[in-house]
Amino acid sequence: MEYRTLGRTEWNISVIGFGSWGIGGDAWGPTSDQDSLAALNRAIDLGVNFIDTADVYGDGHSEQLVAQVSKARREQIIIATKAGRRLDPPTAAGYNRQNLTSFVERSLRNLDTEAIDLLQLHCPPSEVYAMPEVFGILDDLVQQGKLRYYGVSVERVDEAMQAITHPNVQSVQIIFNMFRFKPSEQFFAAARERQVGILARVPLASGMLTGKLRRDSQFAPTDHRNFNRHGESFDQGETFSGVDYETGLQAVEELRQLVPPDATMAQFALRWILMFPEVTTAIPGAKNPRQAEDNVRATALPPLSDETMQRVREVYDRYVREQVQGRW
Repeated sequence: MEYRTLGRTEWNISVIGFGSWGIGGDAWGPTSDQDSLAALNRAIDLGVNFIDTADVYGDGHSEQLVAQVSKARREQIIIATKAGRRLDPPTAAGYNRQNLTSFVERSLRNLDTEAIDLLQLHCPPSEVYAMPEVFGILDDLVQQGKLRYYGVSVERVDEAMQAITHPNVQSVQIIFNMFRFKPSEQFFAAARERQVGILARVPLASGMLTGKLRRDSQFAPTDHRNFNRHGESFDQGETFSGVDYETGLQAVEELRQLVPPDATMAQFALRWILMFPEVTTAIPGAKNPRQAEDNVRATALPPLSDETMQRVREVYDRYVREQVQGRW
């Protein structure tokens, strides 16, 4: 496992992390707690030391599962969670001291810990990034010992750029994959200059970049790939990275030709992300030990050639850029 330093913290975190949205059991179809716990443990066995969750994943169930594993393991595990999406409606005014403190204290209970390693604002309304008082509240929560560090999870590049103007933001979680080039073109250099960590979320474009989806693939009613393709429940960019399903399948067929021998499409997609040194970690999900193992194997692939990187860009330009570049 390779490790990279997260922002200006002292933490060296695994370049493959563990995304815990799927094990929450509320947006990716049926789950098994037994399998979820086994997946978490297997990932840690293989050197993963960064786990990303949120208070709304399964209404806290994901945090509770992560707590079970972290308490049972002696290794130093960095746990990142998120706050803000419990607001209904999710208005900027809701990001006040009372609400944020309440969300943090609930996550502390769910995670069974005295301090949250990394708290991230969870894709708040864009106006929040221009509200220094919100970040002042987070500074106070750090001073109170409830948080060690904080960052943000964003939908758009312009939000990421605004977020890192706040001096104590340590990390930005942003969708970055072979269907989302824009962060590397317009944000990575600024993050590097300010020593802000980058957490690449949705690294496999909701499974599209695993190469396993087909035109006739079926998704459970509770799976966001079934009910949020056009942004019906939350931002459309969270589902297949905002790419039309048919277009995504066409692009994957082109990308499949670039996959190295003895590698899966998913491993190739993860290795592509790790070619960008500004990325601290990619956080694919895993609902069972086999998926956790497959994700980690991406770190064993050799660096991709310049030619391969260029061909990936050409596929993006041909199929995807027009759909996503101007929106996120």
